[in-house]
Amino acid sequence: MSDTSAITADSVGAIVSAALVEITAVQDLASLKAIRNTVIGEQSEISKLNGELRNIANEQKASAGALIGKARGELNAAYAARESELFAIEETKKLAAEAVDVTEAPTSSRFGARHPLSLLQEQISDIFIGMGWEIAEGPELESEWFNFDALNFDADHPARAMQDTFFVDPVDSHLLLRTHTSPVQVRSLLERDLPVYVLCPGRVFRTDELDATHTPVFHQVEGLAVDKGLTMADLRGTLEHFARQMFGPEAKIRLRPSFFPFTEPSAELDVWHPGAKGGARWVEWGGCGMVNPNVLRAAGIDPEQYQGFAFGMGIERTLMFRNGVLDMHDMVEADIRFSEQFGVVL
Repeated sequence: MSDTSAITADSVGAIVSAALVEITAVQDLASLKAIRNTVIGEQSEISKLNGELRNIANEQKASAGALIGKARGELNAAYAARESELFAIEETKKLAAEAVDVTEAPTSSRFGARHPLSLLQEQISDIFIGMGWEIAEGPELESEWFNFDALNFDADHPARAMQDTFFVDPVDSHLLLRTHTSPVQVRSLLERDLPVYVLCPGRVFRTDELDATHTPVFHQVEGLAVDKGLTMADLRGTLEHFARQMFGPEAKIRLRPSFFPFTEPSAELDVWHPGAKGGARWVEWGGCGMVNPNVLRAAGIDPEQYQGFAFGMGIERTLMFRNGVLDMHDMVEADIRFSEQFGVVL
């Protein structure tokens, strides 16, 4: 039988006192957690002493066990009390750090404003969605075939020249930054079942210098309708409705004969803008016409069975004469004061 002199009131009291000092000295929850095992856990002195109970005489186990049990209860209570105390202290510090001085003068923050070009593009899209059309999108890095060949541009057409078009190296890859959104029309004819009514808004790229009326990156919106029995009268009716939605019920349009490779017959589109700056007047708005049969054939469509019309205009130009914007620089310089003139729309 082993020596049981270690399990006495004095020895147990000494262990408790030392552990209480250690618990009380801890100043934060992380440190308290770090010493838990050595003051009340399996590696604590009181736990080791508890393990000696198996080695003492049976008649002494009850009294020794009572001493150790009382000591463990005291230490557990002390540990829990210190834990609650430190938690309250840390919560108080956290609240103090997050306190807001309600007497401090408020600082006003300015809301951003969406760019008027984005708003105008959405407005145009909504008009045609309301007419039952679909919105179609396509890649800005485009194949030369979609951008020119499928649209009936001759191999020596001036629009293909390097001074008009951003070609991508190597040139024999036949890739370019699209010069109009018309390639989306071709893709729509190849991907959709007939009839097709699509609006194609998006960015386009041309080698223009940035000045008051030109920019190398700008936005277009083009429309394409291919169905049985379509005529110039359908085109005119569509564009007249569009113009009145954009410029008011007094707006009207006129078509002047012109030429485009992808339409035949073709026309320049003018709009009578009653609210134009400086007074009501005719403004050149875009181009339009009946889809050239060669374009339909390139998409595998029989021009004897289906006819189509197409139109296109610049969104920047529309914004300029509709809202009296005089300089293209205002649209590209990202000055919030310019956007705020059109209302803060999130």
